[in-house]
Amino acid sequence: MEDKKLSYFFLGLGLGIGVGILFAPKSGEETRELLRGKAEESKEYLKRRTEEARDSATEYVERGRTAVSRQRENLTAAVEAGKQAYREAVSGDGKTSAEGA
Repeated sequence: MEDKKLSYFFLGLGLGIGVGILFAPKSGEETRELLRGKAEESKEYLKRRTEEARDSATEYVERGRTAVSRQRENLTAAVEAGKQAYREAVSGDGKTSAEGA
């Protein structure tokens, strides 16, 4: 009885392997090429996404620099206006030098 079960097992195993080989969608070489191609596509996708992320980051950094520069110019202009107003207030209590003469 054990011999019969074992022979059926090997018969089934052999049939399974044979059917698997007959109905495999692609040969081993074709499957390896398919996997290589998919790996290359994934690599290219990651490379493209990395470049897009780098470009976006560069754009955001440039926008930040522009905003900081603009704010610095505004602050400098405000400080200069404040200094000028202070000078005018101190030099003649708000009067110009022509009025004091």
